[in-house]
Amino acid sequence: MKRIIQLGPILFASVLAILTIVEYDFLLSLGWHPINDPTFDWPSGLTLGRHGWIMTATFIISGILMMMLAVRLFFDIEPAPAARAGSKLMLFAGLALAMLAFTTDPTIRDTPATWHGRLHDLSFVLLGLTLFPAMIVLGFAFRNDERWKNLSLYTWGTLALAAPAFALKGAAFYVFLFAILAWNEVVAIRLNTLEG
Repeated sequence: MKRIIQLGPILFASVLAILTIVEYDFLLSLGWHPINDPTFDWPSGLTLGRHGWIMTATFIISGILMMMLAVRLFFDIEPAPAARAGSKLMLFAGLALAMLAFTTDPTIRDTPATWHGRLHDLSFVLLGLTLFPAMIVLGFAFRNDERWKNLSLYTWGTLALAAPAFALKGAAFYVFLFAILAWNEVVAIRLNTLEG
C-alpha cells in the first residue's frame, strides 16, 4: 500500500498525455495549441471535454496521493522546523491539486465566471503558493538529514528550472510540468527505498 504514492506522478502524466491525444480537436476548439499556446485552457480544459470526468478524478486522486506523500515525509524526515513546515506546505499543495477538480471555465466564453471556475482558479494559485515554498523548505530539511542529503540540491535545482518555466508559459510549461512530476516521483521512490 505504501508504494501507491509512486503512482501519483505516473498517473497524472499518463492521463494528461492520453486525454490530450483523445481530446485534441476539442482542445483546439477551446483555443489551445500544443506549441504556440500550450497553457491556454490546458490541462484544466480537459475537464470540459467528453471524458472530463477522467481528468477530474485524476486531479482528486493525484492530490490525495500528494497529501499521502506529504504525511509520509512529515514522519520520515528528521524532526526539525524545516521538515515540519515543508511537509505541511506540501500537504496543502496536494489539497490544492485535488481542488482543481472544481470544473474550470473556458477562457473564451460569453457568460460570467462560475463559482466552480473561480474555485478552480483559486486552487491553481494556491498550488503555486504552497508547492514552490514547500520545495524550498524541504531542500533545507533534506540537507539536514543524512538519508536525504543528496536530494537537497536536486530539489533546489528542480525549483530553479521549474519556476522560470512556469513563469514563461508557452512551450516552457512542459519543462515545468515534467520537472515537478519527476521530482515528486524521485521523492516517493526515496521514501519507499528508505522504508524498504
